[in-house]
Amino acid sequence: MDILRSFVMLINEFFLFYIIIYGTILFISVVFGAVSFFTSEKRKKYKSTIDRDYYLPISIIVPAYNEEVTIISTINSLLKLDYKLYEVVVVDDGSSDNTLKKVIDYYKLKPIKKVVRRKIKTKKVKAYYQNNEKVRLVVVKKENGGKADSLNAGINASNFPYVLTIDADTVLDKNSLTEIAKPIFEDTSVVAVGGVVKLANELKIEDGKIVDYSLPKKYIEVIQSLEYDRTFLANRTVFDYLNANIIISGAFGLFKKQVLIDIHGYKTNTIGEDMELIIRIHEYCRFRKIPYKIKYATNAVCYTQAPARLKDFKKQRKRWHLGLIQSLSVHKSMFLNPKYGVLGYISYPYYLIYELIAPITETVGLLFIFLAFYLELINFKFMVEYLFVYILFCTICTITSFFNRTYTKMKNISIRDFIKVVFYAFLENFGFRQLVNYYRLSTFFTSKKHKLEWGKIKRKKI
Repeated sequence: MDILRSFVMLINEFFLFYIIIYGTILFISVVFGAVSFFTSEKRKKYKSTIDRDYYLPISIIVPAYNEEVTIISTINSLLKLDYKLYEVVVVDDGSSDNTLKKVIDYYKLKPIKKVVRRKIKTKKVKAYYQNNEKVRLVVVKKENGGKADSLNAGINASNFPYVLTIDADTVLDKNSLTEIAKPIFEDTSVVAVGGVVKLANELKIEDGKIVDYSLPKKYIEVIQSLEYDRTFLANRTVFDYLNANIIISGAFGLFKKQVLIDIHGYKTNTIGEDMELIIRIHEYCRFRKIPYKIKYATNAVCYTQAPARLKDFKKQRKRWHLGLIQSLSVHKSMFLNPKYGVLGYISYPYYLIYELIAPITETVGLLFIFLAFYLELINFKFMVEYLFVYILFCTICTITSFFNRTYTKMKNISIRDFIKVVFYAFLENFGFRQLVNYYRLSTFFTSKKHKLEWGKIKRKKI
């Protein structure tokens, strides 16, 4: 029994240390992100960091599979961006609904004979369609091969040296191309730039501008909105400063096309194609001693739909965690490897410890807390007080993340939504976190099932 007691105490001490470290990282990240964002907003008022007479030629690639509900609104928003030199390339991945037909009919597209060099291998492309408008719209019809294969087909069909990849349910802010291109104008060694992803649920967006802002009505949507703001303000900003970002959201990322071609595009045998791609870009440039930077543009914003149903939310989170498992497993040699510098010493360990195995650590930790309580090895009053302080701390970090971006970008949140944010930021710790933890944990036992599916969720028009 003494051995059991000692073992339980050891595990509890480890879990306590684990939580303290995570809380410290979260606090530093949020403060750093808030200061960086505020500074960049203040600097914008006094100085334009880009000459509007110069533009990067950008091809926007939109992979689509059964997206008939949102595809037209997405393309319409793309064709109205405040940018002079860009094209839109929509890749239909063998949709079984009316996605392709709706796009062809709505935009009166004509089939074209397009000469395309297949620099990246893809499934067979059956046809190309194009419009005759000022902003070129190209539609690629191909055999079903998955999202990664569609992105590769879009890269092949693109005409410009920089490609922007987005999801088919994504709406870009009107100035998003200008903002996401800035890091490349400021530093020519930048090969990839990630933008900010915000929720479009309950937003009224016209021509890439928010005309009416309010928080979603459903609990699950509100919590996701807070979660997105915390993630993009904190971790991405810190890793950006260290040139150690190993993920750019598949919903909004700008890349130098030649680099994507050099690394043979997206891998088609993994779900986490976006994260895996960024790791390979790091490897390619580091091992060939190519000066490079992967940046994060805090003012480049896109809006996407988050799952409104628990069933869809479960699919999304399991898919995300499976992608993380696959990406870190394939590149496990990065862990504490001096060849990777800060990536091996900071980025990989962080995602391994506080993302990949976090569901296991947290579940085991909670079980041992209950066991310690049963064995009368823990001070109940101390445990309650400590957990309350930790939850309050996390709540403050979440509220800070949300209002930092809201008041600098929108400045029109209602008192009702203000109260809702504070309430749900606290409530997130009771149920939502545990539910996400359960979904992520279950991924370890079902990772071999449906691992290459698109992972569809129910959409509605934005």
